Amino acid sequence: MEKTKISERLDENIAHMEELFHTCDDIKKKRMNLGKNRDVACYLTFIEVSVDMGNSALLEVLKYLRGLEREEILRVLEQNALGTSDATYFTTIEEAGDGLLTGEAIFFVDGFAKAVKIPDDGYPNMGINEADSEKVVRGSNEGFGDSVKQNAALIRKRIRSPQVKVKEKKAGVRSNTNVYLVYMEGIVYPELVAKIEEQLDGFEIDGVLDSGVIEQLSEEKWYSPFPQFQTTERPDRAAMSILDGRVVVLSDNSPIALILPTDYNSFIQTSDDYYNRFEIASLGRFLRYIASFFAMTLPGLYLAVMDFHTQILPTTLLLSFAAARQGVPFPSIVEVLLMELSFELLREAGVRLPGAMGNTIGIVGGLIIGQAAVEANLVSPIVVIVVAFTALCSFAIPNEEFATAFRILKFFFIFLCAWLGFFGFLLCILTVLIHLAHLKSFGIPYLMPVVGADLTGYHDERDSMLRLPLIYLNRRPIFAHVKERIKLKRKG
Repeated sequence: MEKTKISERLDENIAHMEELFHTCDDIKKKRMNLGKNRDVACYLTFIEVSVDMGNSALLEVLKYLRGLEREEILRVLEQNALGTSDATYFTTIEEAGDGLLTGEAIFFVDGFAKAVKIPDDGYPNMGINEADSEKVVRGSNEGFGDSVKQNAALIRKRIRSPQVKVKEKKAGVRSNTNVYLVYMEGIVYPELVAKIEEQLDGFEIDGVLDSGVIEQLSEEKWYSPFPQFQTTERPDRAAMSILDGRVVVLSDNSPIALILPTDYNSFIQTSDDYYNRFEIASLGRFLRYIASFFAMTLPGLYLAVMDFHTQILPTTLLLSFAAARQGVPFPSIVEVLLMELSFELLREAGVRLPGAMGNTIGIVGGLIIGQAAVEANLVSPIVVIVVAFTALCSFAIPNEEFATAFRILKFFFIFLCAWLGFFGFLLCILTVLIHLAHLKSFGIPYLMPVVGADLTGYHDERDSMLRLPLIYLNRRPIFAHVKERIKLKRKG
């Protein structure tokens, strides 16, 4: 591709930079006049949080140029005598754009046919939180913070392309909260961005204090227990989603980013699925799918078998279960509900307590209550095992909001299985599947790629329950524009 030479005319350079970085509200563009007589037109552009205008090398350079005549400024620039050792000169607009995306400031001067990259602190690495709820074995430990500007910079740090657009919106009549829409121009469907903007502009509210408010007000089916927005506090996960043609919504004062559209499969995936080899990634995904199933169904299945269908169990196992229930005064459903509610209470208490204490009460409290309940003959040991295994399965689901849906539906299964047995179990499964089949997230079927696989030429199935080797994942998923599906190919 032919590159655009930097002109001596400042207005031409400004026009080219504006075209390259249009709809990038996180990039600041400043015109100024320097020199003793303020007769030298200049243009400064930088990513907002990557440059400290109050105390930096850039400020010293600008102060130095303010005291020079026009001819002296041009001579200083030509001789690289700015007083900073690692200033870099660019001769094309594209090189200047790449320099800007490294987190430095780019400086243009009228009459000088080069752009100057003035070094500064670069992308922020201060005050960056660790992603607590999305732990990975391999990959970055950075997490989003409360500043929407820093969060946008953390995404730009990973995707250094002028095609990454950041569109600023305001939400909340009185809070006037900054909301950023981050997406990749050319890959994302423009209709999707327009629809999201329409959703954001479609409500008035006093204040938006967290991204969760935006999520609740923008959901198409508010009654569904399944989230229609994917949440993340990992910049690398957000960057992956943008490269797939999705839109990331960042809200000021919130470390949680919203990713949309989404589907069932996206909630099962983790960031390190793509950093590890396909064997371990596929095993992890398979276990998470199984875990999501049992987190919802296992207590109900236990009740259906013990109360209605004991004949399917081997005699030895049935006798073992019967012996374990000797002396228990409650029916099976009361046992299960008692333990499930106890575990849910422990989980809630663990969240509200300070860090180390919360983890302790979750583990120790569960053991103590379970053991005490068994010794008091209030519940049978098998019920404690079933409930503990169910809780373990829910913890294996990577997204907490997604796991909550299964925790809620679990009680739906418990009541119907206790009432109708295996027929109730099948009725619950059918109801959940019908609901998921009707559920969409901004036009994308929730069960992709299980449904509509033909729309993507069956390529999305390569990255679903099992993850094929990276070389075979050469197409972007259904979220990306149909003309931009190829993302990996061999050179030559």
